[in-house]
Amino acid sequence: MAPKAQALTMRVTSGSPYQLDQPQTLKASDALLRYISSESHHKAVTSTTKNLLEASSDTLDKADPLDAEPIWLTLTTKKHIVDKQRLKPGKIPLPHSLNQSPTTSICLITCDPQHQVKDTIIQPSFPAALSSRITKVIGISKLKARYQPFESRRQLLNNHDIFLADDRVITMLPKVLGKVFYQSTKKPIPVNLAPYKETNVHGKRVTPKAADEKTKTLAPALQIAKELEKTINCALVHLTPSNNTSVRVGYSSFTTQQIADNVEAVVAGLVEKFIPQGWRNIRAVNIKGPNTMALPIWLADELWVEEADVLEKDEERARKLTAGAKQVDKKRKQRALNKLAHDNEGRVIKRERVEETMNGERKKKRPRVENTDLDEEMRERKEKLREQKELEKAEMHGLGEEIKDTVIAA
Repeated sequence: MAPKAQALTMRVTSGSPYQLDQPQTLKASDALLRYISSESHHKAVTSTTKNLLEASSDTLDKADPLDAEPIWLTLTTKKHIVDKQRLKPGKIPLPHSLNQSPTTSICLITCDPQHQVKDTIIQPSFPAALSSRITKVIGISKLKARYQPFESRRQLLNNHDIFLADDRVITMLPKVLGKVFYQSTKKPIPVNLAPYKETNVHGKRVTPKAADEKTKTLAPALQIAKELEKTINCALVHLTPSNNTSVRVGYSSFTTQQIADNVEAVVAGLVEKFIPQGWRNIRAVNIKGPNTMALPIWLADELWVEEADVLEKDEERARKLTAGAKQVDKKRKQRALNKLAHDNEGRVIKRERVEETMNGERKKKRPRVENTDLDEEMRERKEKLREQKELEKAEMHGLGEEIKDTVIAA
């Protein structure tokens, strides 16, 4: 007897079906973490070479979480989310940050002049824990001047873990940094370094202007620190013209509850901000590791977004017949024309006569209409050409006889 099929996901017991089931999310997260742990242990036991960079057992708790394997949320939609690739990533706040390590190196790209941001970061009011992680601050003009060679840009990419960029220069970076950055996982993340808008006397919110028109206004130290922390603690969403989107939601060093909380936050953010038609456009939600199968969390019952996208059986059959009828007749006639046909007596009919045989009766040949005046003119022309050729031949013969007599006399 064949085993009974088991459901991949569990339905919610109450409320709308368009929501995640928390027990299913916890179950999938726990299974994925246990599998990754067992595979890494098996690889360490069976490996003949020792990894010197691997953390020892007594320092495992203090190991950098970035060294662990990432956990990805893959969301499949029924229709494409966007029409073209977006170089500016979206941001979704996470309850458990992916960048908690104090050793994370941050490069901050700002608008000119850069010394304003550097002076703000070294202020006593700026959080020391955050300022120690910002290892480089560079303005857009110096970035253009110093990092033109390909090798220098690749070295800059390898020297830092996270790249943050001012919202006011983020659109200039694809041309400056090139494919070295934008084909990697370290694309610059936009951050707001401008001061918050203030309400004027007319009740409108406006951005404060700097005293010098060439100098960009900069937010206070506490506001900059708040924006940087919020950006670092977000999950990045890179949208492409496809029906599949992957978002990193954690590492294998996270707990099951942390992975589940991040998954729920990312799904809620995607449905609210990025996916048109919301849950109706979602086909499947899975989580996976870099070398594992995808574990389902939520699957849609319908493969269409709207009822108008579904055709009835009779309508679909009629549409197919109408569309393919002409094509079938055309192919049938072409196959017949490409083959030699035979008449009732077994004689081969030429290719140009096959089409006439297919229609049942041979068409009568159209009688040739002769133009007597044109024929007479053509005969006169031919006669004149013939006489002219004979005359030239005789002249050439006479010239040859004269040359011969001259040679003999000499």
